[in-house]
Amino acid sequence: MDIGMIGLGKMGANMASRLLKGGHRVVAFDIDEASIQAVERSGAEGARTLNALIEELEAPRLVWVMVPSGKITDDTIKKAADLLEPGDTVIDGGNSNYKDSIRRGKELSDRGIHFIDVGTSGGVWGLTEGYSLMIGGETEFVEKYRAIFETLAPAPDKGWGHVGPAGSGHFVKMIHNGIEYGLMQAYAEGFEILRAKKDFDLSLSQIAKIWQDGSVVRSWLLDLTASALAEDENLSGIKAWVPDSGEGRWTVFEAIDLDVAAPIITLSLQRRIRSREEEAFADKLLAAMRNKFGGHEVKLEK
Repeated sequence: MDIGMIGLGKMGANMASRLLKGGHRVVAFDIDEASIQAVERSGAEGARTLNALIEELEAPRLVWVMVPSGKITDDTIKKAADLLEPGDTVIDGGNSNYKDSIRRGKELSDRGIHFIDVGTSGGVWGLTEGYSLMIGGETEFVEKYRAIFETLAPAPDKGWGHVGPAGSGHFVKMIHNGIEYGLMQAYAEGFEILRAKKDFDLSLSQIAKIWQDGSVVRSWLLDLTASALAEDENLSGIKAWVPDSGEGRWTVFEAIDLDVAAPIITLSLQRRIRSREEEAFADKLLAAMRNKFGGHEVKLEK
């Protein structure tokens, strides 16, 4: 099956490689020439312009977009749509906001172009382990491209599914990432408590390894944690600065809109935001208030 891949970041390039190994033909385009050359070495056919990519695909065409969420996704899909024809299909496999995916699906439908949104999880391990795919769109066209999803997933019958209409795939992926925030924060806090108990001189890497088998809290995320701790238990050189890519925020906003209590996910997002404050003004103010009402000591900056 022919697939036009737009966007060759780490995940896009890995997905292209997995598709090639599955026997699919991949025509790839990126604004970065080095990225195109890299996938060409893997067996893909490189296209130096979007027009060239579209021309290389047989109708009805399939274009898979893997670019960052937001305006760049809008611009890329619009440019592609201007070159596509009724009956062609666009798949957005990036981390788009589900509301944008609903809108894009409607806009493309008005032009006779089909739209599928695929929430994609797997990170850098997807190439070897397979990707978890949460798919939204028309049933007929999800089924039409079943072979692609079966190739990208961990197994043909595992790790992927059609969850609903356009937008639902990215909605499910958004919640997936919100849950991920909470899981990561729980592991981080638990290991910090273990590290603080100096009396026992605990080995964090040993404990992580113990928990990997038989434990209720075992998981792939714990496996990755164990790997990081085995490399350097003190995490030397890593700054305590944690970004968020958007999905956690969207999950919290959605919880508020739906009147659903989600304190763990919300607090895990807030903790990430707090990690990026070099000197929290709120903490300074707390110290000042304690000093004013109780005469408590404050530590002055040197």
